[in-house]
Amino acid sequence: MLQNDFKNKPFYLNDEDIKWVNETFANMSTLDKIGQLFFLVSYRNDEEFFRHIACDLKVGGMMCRTMFKEDLIKSISSVQSKAKIPLFIAANLEAGGNGIVKEGTKIASQMGVAATNDVINAKLLGKVCAEEAKAVGANFAFAPVCDIDMNFRNPITNTRTFGSDKDMVLNYANNYMQEVQAHNMLTSIKHFPGDGVDERDQHLLTSINNLSCSKWDKTYGYVYKNLIKNGAKAVMVGHIMQPAYTKYFNPDIVDEDIMPATLSKELLQGLLRKKLGFKGLVLTDATTMTGFCQAMPRDKAVPLAIEYGCDMFLFTKNLDEDFKFMIDGLNNKLLSEERLNEAVMRILATKASIGLHKNNNIPTLENADKIIGKKEYKDIAYKIADKSITLVKNKENIIPLDKDKIKNILVYEIESGENALGYDRAVGMTDKFIKLLEVEGFNVTKFTPGDRYEGKQSKFKDMVESYDLMIYVANLATKSNQTTVRIEWANPMGMNCPIYIHSVPTIFISLENPYHLLDVPRIKTYINTYFSNDYTLELLVAKLFGKSNFTGISPVDVFCGKWDTKL
Repeated sequence: MLQNDFKNKPFYLNDEDIKWVNETFANMSTLDKIGQLFFLVSYRNDEEFFRHIACDLKVGGMMCRTMFKEDLIKSISSVQSKAKIPLFIAANLEAGGNGIVKEGTKIASQMGVAATNDVINAKLLGKVCAEEAKAVGANFAFAPVCDIDMNFRNPITNTRTFGSDKDMVLNYANNYMQEVQAHNMLTSIKHFPGDGVDERDQHLLTSINNLSCSKWDKTYGYVYKNLIKNGAKAVMVGHIMQPAYTKYFNPDIVDEDIMPATLSKELLQGLLRKKLGFKGLVLTDATTMTGFCQAMPRDKAVPLAIEYGCDMFLFTKNLDEDFKFMIDGLNNKLLSEERLNEAVMRILATKASIGLHKNNNIPTLENADKIIGKKEYKDIAYKIADKSITLVKNKENIIPLDKDKIKNILVYEIESGENALGYDRAVGMTDKFIKLLEVEGFNVTKFTPGDRYEGKQSKFKDMVESYDLMIYVANLATKSNQTTVRIEWANPMGMNCPIYIHSVPTIFISLENPYHLLDVPRIKTYINTYFSNDYTLELLVAKLFGKSNFTGISPVDVFCGKWDTKL
């Protein structure tokens, strides 16, 4: 079967490990094997749910959404103590330990890390993610994102990526991956065959990576090939079509039959396994996404995802029904016994590669208390926030701000809800920013629209004479189930648009999305922070007044390819 591969990359199993894999596999029933294919999700401490998935279904893995430390430890302890075969415990550890535990440290978005222009910070991000996550019982990081942010209109990649340069993406992703795996923890490079080309979101439809084979090889292929060469143990596959390579491996295929990578034997077996030589674990992205659900009827899609080359099935739309679809698929020959066995052996080998069969996989609150939120991690978060803040435009040379010339400031608030991954995001940032300005001694007013009727709005002269400085604070994060990340101005006629830029010095600060110059091209002074952690605003204000320097670099084209954004 696969046993000859298990001593080599990426597993590196010894004879004792392989013996465990073989003996465990030999003692599994067909239903036990099917259970291992499933990677479910947990949102809360639910003892009955954990008993069911560990004892009845015997699933292979559980992904945890962010919970408070005590509930999280109870949850993971419960499921691992009940399981005969230890589970993968995963989380979206893209920005810090806060990706799994609410008390965890938020370090930075991946783009924020890249903006420091120091790859050691990718290792530090990996260190904090691994240590805080392991402290609560996790063993699998659904990270790093190794997508390339080629299309600034893409609503989901954005600051989750290390940028738009393939070498930067590879270098930073590799350092993150190596650091996490050095902690004896899995990483999952994602989202094969590559998000960031389409302007649409695979959460809402089957999106497309429309690069030619040659262009793909030089970009996404370059990144994946090298990460695989460097020991990547798992690949997360997106609900993303790659027509060029699908047709390369299957010249007779018609457009209507092209499938997303999660359901494409051409991309899974031809491109990923054969051309790129990946031998490790392949798992789908969340199969509740529309990109998967609309590709074919679900009763076929569930078993065919495994038959065509995925080893694990992430999440379920309906738990009992999807299990039945997998069982029926095996009985109806949509899923072969050969592929089932191959997938299960690879799952077991991957678990053995990080010693889950040897470890005590039960976390304790006492140990977590020693690790979560350590000063060392907070210092890393501070350092990265300080180094990443980027002064993109300073055309009027008003930064550093001159306190002798500024007394009254008008602040415009542009905020939104939760971010792409659904866990807590900093809100109320504009109010916090205003308080910091007030501490500096300024009179600060928060903009509120007055009379909305034409002819009755604020007088131009009154506005110009009332304020010495205007500042926009945008806090618009990318998130799933969203088709675009653009500023929605107040009606009518954009009452809060920057219309006084030729008369009052105006600064635009984006805390999350680096591409807002598209909507405020004539702004003369523009700043990106890429993320907000506990230190961002304080460091930003210090830089505004020259107490420290702006050192961040832009990992993407913040001018969006437009000429007017540079004016």
